[in-house]
Amino acid sequence: MGPAALIPVLLLATAVGAIVAVVVGGLTERAELRRSLREVTGPVVDNDRDRELLDPLRARAIDPLLGSLSSLGRRFTPVGYVEKVRRKFTVAGMNDPSAVDRFLAVRVATVVGAVFVVVLLLGSNLLGLTGMARVAVPGLLAAVLLLGPDSWINKQVEARQRAIQSSLPDVLDLLVISVEAGLGFEQAMDRVIHSVPGPLSDEFARVLGETRAGAARAEAMRAMDARCEVPELRSFVMSIIQADTFGVSIGRVLRSQAEEMRVKRRQLAEERAQKAPVKMLIPMVFCIFPALFAIILGPALINIMSM
Repeated sequence: MGPAALIPVLLLATAVGAIVAVVVGGLTERAELRRSLREVTGPVVDNDRDRELLDPLRARAIDPLLGSLSSLGRRFTPVGYVEKVRRKFTVAGMNDPSAVDRFLAVRVATVVGAVFVVVLLLGSNLLGLTGMARVAVPGLLAAVLLLGPDSWINKQVEARQRAIQSSLPDVLDLLVISVEAGLGFEQAMDRVIHSVPGPLSDEFARVLGETRAGAARAEAMRAMDARCEVPELRSFVMSIIQADTFGVSIGRVLRSQAEEMRVKRRQLAEERAQKAPVKMLIPMVFCIFPALFAIILGPALINIMSM
């Protein structure tokens, strides 16, 4: 290739390099401009796709999927089931509006998973089971998937109600001390909120918020009773409402309620202690006694069979 032929090649390479330099320089300048504007006014995008990609993955993928599953669950669940679940979430202290939708989405996913597990394990027998185990294991897994969500929310409700029951006598004692020291009932509840953290204090804080917003004390107390569904708390609420209605001293009512709640807590502890031997009998019969019999009678049976 002679010198005359190299000139067009060099000119072409120079032109391509100039174009690339101009394009890269323009892109760099636009990137710097975007970075500067983002620091001042937030993200700047040119099209809808880039604008959607700025949203987190949960807003773009997970939330729409949960919304579809929750709508499917509302359509195929029995009548009143959604309200029952919402009621359980309220009693459990979970006031997030989207909690029920997430629960319904998980419920639909567990039902589909249970059907998939039964069909897959019974149809293909991936675990290599034989006899009754081939039917019992898929049935057990399906039962866990079907009953798991409801069992979880029931456990949350029972735990919160038990916490309210156990803390109510101590809270009433503090209310009695505060009221007899000269504080008003609302001020005594405010003292309890700051001194005894827990679900009952959270309910007292909500009652104070409702009364300060303009609601009557009786309505706020009844709403607290409806949210908790604890018999001991219902007795306390009814006593306070009657004291307000008939003009009885709140300090005297609180003292009598504190004594009664302490007696109920002692009786509940004694009841649980008496139930313990009966509950221990099941694991003893099915777990401890067979192992004990195998250890004690096993050598004797081996000797008898050998003789």
